[in-house]
Formats: sequence, C-alpha cells, structure tokens
Amino acid sequence: MPLRKESARDGVVRLIDIDRFDLSACGGTHVARTGAIGAIAVASWERVRGGTRVEFLCGIRALRGYAALRDTVAASARLLSVLPADLPHSIERMQADARESRRLAKDLQGRMIEHEAAALAAGAEVRGGVRLVVEALEGFDANGLKAMASAIAARDGHAAVLFSAAAPAAIVVATGAGVPVDAAAILKRLTETFGGKGGGRADLAQGGGLIGIPTEMAGFARTLF
Repeated sequence: MPLRKESARDGVVRLIDIDRFDLSACGGTHVARTGAIGAIAVASWERVRGGTRVEFLCGIRALRGYAALRDTVAASARLLSVLPADLPHSIERMQADARESRRLAKDLQGRMIEHEAAALAAGAEVRGGVRLVVEALEGFDANGLKAMASAIAARDGHAAVLFSAAAPAAIVVATGAGVPVDAAAILKRLTETFGGKGGGRADLAQGGGLIGIPTEMAGFARTLF
C-alpha cells in the first residue's frame, strides 16, 4: 500500500488513512475520545519538499506554549509602554527610527571625516616630494580608517598611512595622484616588520593584526617614503 513512510515494524500494522491526504502506520498515542487530548494549537506551518510541515502543541504543552507567548508579549509591551495589540506598529516605528539614526550617523561621520582629513592634510609633512600623513587614530575601525585615508589621498600629491590606536592595529595606506609610491608595497613592508596581513592596489591597501608601539610603526612607515 502507498504509505507515506514505510513502517519499521513487521507483522500486522494498524494504518491510519486520511482520505486524499495521508496514509501512514499508526504512531499512537491512542485515546478513547479527542477530549482527552485537550487543546490543540497550531504553532506554524511551512512548505517542505512539495508538502506541508505543521508544528502543533497539544494538551499541557499547548497551555505552556500559550503561557510563554503571553509572558513574552506582556514583557515586550511593558518595555515599549504600549498595548499588546500595538506591538507590531511600535516595532515598525522603532525600526524606521533606527534606520534614520544610522543614516544620520553615517552622514555625520562622513562630514567629520572630511573635516579631520582636511586638518590632517594641512599638517602633512613633506617626504620625497610627497605630502605625507602618518597617524595612529583613536576610535576608528578599519572602515573609518579607509574613509579617512581616502579623503586625504584625494588631494594631489598626498599620501596617508593610518593605524588604529588599539592593538592589534588595523592599517590603511592610500596614495593620491602624482605620488610615485605603491601603497601595497608599503603595506607589505609594514606587515613583514610588525606582523599581520593585508593587501590591495597601488593606490589603496589595507590590513590588520599589526603588533607594535604606534610611534614605532609610524616612524618606520615614514622611512618608506
């Protein structure tokens, strides 16, 4: 017979046939009446291999599931100071506010980076005809260092070697137009000396894992120009 799944038992097997839906070996548990099962709560369903998988809870498990859901909803409503029915709208509003905050923070960070880059470029030292900025910066991750170095190198004749102040240090090397220096080669020399790894192009290279005193790394970087 076309069982949905072959039974592992031998001998006489009781089959449960749900017309035009399912034919399976009985898995128990047997009850005299459906009321003995108690509440049946469908928790979820999903499409699986052309069929539908249904998750449900019965009896005391259904009550426990409801209690857990009730407590979670109540706690969430208290945290947001809204009624339970207003939770979806409140969460949507918070998500929209978070997106706007991230957009604003990104915009402000971009403006701050442009301002800081201009100040650093104004104080650049001249080495081998290159206006060079070498700094260890507090509070910048790899992406922030990349944005800052790129903003400095956007000026003709400028180059930047920026480290994160925290060890192990992230590093970005960027060179602008008219700078006859390979940023990737500079990065390679630094990682050979202070460890770490990285790579990039002739005008922009970045890496991480450098171990050393920031002033020593900065001093060594200057000798490479």
